[in-house]
Amino acid sequence: MKKVVVSGGFDDLRSPAVRFLEEASHLGEVTVLLWSDEALQVRNGKLPKFPQAERAYLVQAIRYVSAVVIVEEPLRQLHILPQELGFQPDVWVEDQAGDDARQKAYCQAHGLEYRVISADHLNGFPALAYQARSETSLRSKVIVTGCYDWFHSGHVRFFEEVSGLGDLYVVVGSDPNVRLLKGEGHPLFPQDERRYMVQSVRYVYQALISSGQGWMDAEPEIALVRPDMYAVNEDGDKPEKRQFCQEHGIEYVVLKRTPKKGLPPRQSTDLRGF
Repeated sequence: MKKVVVSGGFDDLRSPAVRFLEEASHLGEVTVLLWSDEALQVRNGKLPKFPQAERAYLVQAIRYVSAVVIVEEPLRQLHILPQELGFQPDVWVEDQAGDDARQKAYCQAHGLEYRVISADHLNGFPALAYQARSETSLRSKVIVTGCYDWFHSGHVRFFEEVSGLGDLYVVVGSDPNVRLLKGEGHPLFPQDERRYMVQSVRYVYQALISSGQGWMDAEPEIALVRPDMYAVNEDGDKPEKRQFCQEHGIEYVVLKRTPKKGLPPRQSTDLRGF
């Protein structure tokens, strides 16, 4: 398999960047050269919205990424491979916005393929087809539900924790049900995009869109998956969910909202428009 590198700040990770990483992964094993806070400050004249440790945590959680290397080089050297990379890649990939003649010249001089992924290749949000798991599997099946609108490190940390309990199925609230529960102006991102962001996280076994209504909008999907456990965080703990699990013999697990060590706590409400 070819060794692929991509570079950038990946500040406020959104679906276009994840689609780019997915397309890059079709070319080989992806290592992300993540610009440090200092490098981004030199480039943009200000510090990034999200600190280096949080950006690295989010990018490393994307299933299309094999490794992350922090690049400390000043701006004038971001178009060359950093010494800390430690290996010779085969391909350096950029999107159209990042296409750089200096980077292309560097690749030509050092025997690397330089590939630019056009915006046309980043359209849409491909869905992973539902696959019924083998009944001989010894791992438990765990389901979680939610809106997952303004996707952030708190969501990833929750998925990471829950995936330790078993294969993780995430049911993303449909657009109509999110509006029903949260009111007009919600969600900010359509259901296919929110599902795409969730399924891109390596801790998620399968992502689905709910087809029911109310706090138990995932009831049809629960019937499909037949989970052993239903996990929620403290904010998502609802009487309707507890009662449903009691009636259907599903273990109900409530987890505390605890950020990854060293990262700030995040909530989607606080990040709207951030």
